[in-house]
Amino acid sequence: MSVIERHNTKQSGTGETAMIFAHGFGCDQNMWRYVAPAFEERYRTVLFDHIGAGGSDLSAYDPGRHSTLDGYADDVVELCRALDVRGGVFVGHSVSAMVGILASKKAPELFEKLVLVCPSPCYVDDADYVGGFSRAQVEELLDFLDSNHMGWSQAMAPTIIGNPERPELGEELTNSFCRTDPDIAKRFARTTFLADNRADLQGATARCLIIQCSEDVIAPREVGEYVHRNLANSELVLLDATGHCPNLSAPEATVAAIEAFL
Repeated sequence: MSVIERHNTKQSGTGETAMIFAHGFGCDQNMWRYVAPAFEERYRTVLFDHIGAGGSDLSAYDPGRHSTLDGYADDVVELCRALDVRGGVFVGHSVSAMVGILASKKAPELFEKLVLVCPSPCYVDDADYVGGFSRAQVEELLDFLDSNHMGWSQAMAPTIIGNPERPELGEELTNSFCRTDPDIAKRFARTTFLADNRADLQGATARCLIIQCSEDVIAPREVGEYVHRNLANSELVLLDATGHCPNLSAPEATVAAIEAFL
């Protein structure tokens, strides 16, 4: 099976420049269905599933390789080279924002621009750094997931979406979490929530857009501001939107921010 097939890759659009969309934890490429089509007239859009998610080849999941975000970044580099991507645009949501930073540093020729949707280089508070969670809170969250994957999904998804007046969004994210292989989800959660990639922001050369929601319990405003301060060539856009998934809850505003940046 080719790397393109392993990631359940779907390509659309007619443009010469590739625009790669990467989903967050517990999700798959379907989370971009309200955003990616807006760019098909000008770009070659590429949707894919991280190994272990969606329609990817689950047998390709490697507990060693995928124990750090570097492993997922290596996957992105391998996939983009197979797709002959050069000077493209990478759009990464949540944990995939940092995957994009890592991939761009490993292979700078791949991406000229990065769009980081609700990024967080570290979820744990540390001295004067605000990540949003204490170490104890993260460990409690991971222990809950380890013991009750379904219960964790049902409890956390509405909180992550952050739009209580639109319960259908929370239900969609709950279902997405529940479709994920439980063992892989537990490992990916540890890889995500215990990662500290703050130092990796230094030295990134691609032009970056940081999209932040006005209220986000997973990546609070201080995190977006920190990423902006530590990425030399970046701009920060604060959406009038709540929750951690504006690609679902505020797709029009997300598209508008990306279009203005491009």
